[in-house]
Amino acid sequence: MNLEATLEQLFGHLVSGNRTAAFTLVNELYDSGIPAETVSRELFWPALDMVHNLHRNDQLTMLAHNYATRLLRMMVDQAQARYTQKARRNRSVCLFCGPNEPEELAGQLIADLCEADGYTVKFAGGGVANDEILAEVGQCVPDVLLMFASSNRDAPNIRLLIDTIREVAACPSMQIVVGGGIFNRAPGLAEEIGADMSASSPSDLLDKLVSHKDVRSAKARIVKNRSRAAA
Repeated sequence: MNLEATLEQLFGHLVSGNRTAAFTLVNELYDSGIPAETVSRELFWPALDMVHNLHRNDQLTMLAHNYATRLLRMMVDQAQARYTQKARRNRSVCLFCGPNEPEELAGQLIADLCEADGYTVKFAGGGVANDEILAEVGQCVPDVLLMFASSNRDAPNIRLLIDTIREVAACPSMQIVVGGGIFNRAPGLAEEIGADMSASSPSDLLDKLVSHKDVRSAKARIVKNRSRAAA
């Protein structure tokens, strides 16, 4: 697959609302033997990123933006049914995102890929208040709390949530991961607001979650040692 040429072709179909051409292109990729996971990571994700960035910079009309995001949502839904489900990892992820359409779609794409990679995933989308997230985390005790955000205005709210989680010592062994446009545009922001890790793409996220598979036990040991020291 010539990624650059195929992405350019798909992007043109998306922003023009050409549903038939877009689905024909993607189905031809599937028929050629390219896994749906690869199509999602290497085409759908960068196409969505292009749509969002161009629209944010007033370089794409609302009409083109809506054509593209609606088409991509249908494609992401159909791709998920084609994913190969890997063996369960016995690790759970709670995923939240910003309230806008591109963020919701990006969150869905990430949730689907994580689930296919063996994680148990809960995806609530956007618009969920911090107190509800905190209560859910306390009840579910996930291994990973993943928050995806592309807008600058989302960062302060995520910082506040992380600060609260740290202050009340909710799920001390839980890994807090952030991702999305704002964290890609501002290097070091993830660490500044107290996240354990940031990821720039679904592939980056899955690679890092695997490489940090022992973070839960490591953080638990740190908390245990701190408790002993305080005693």
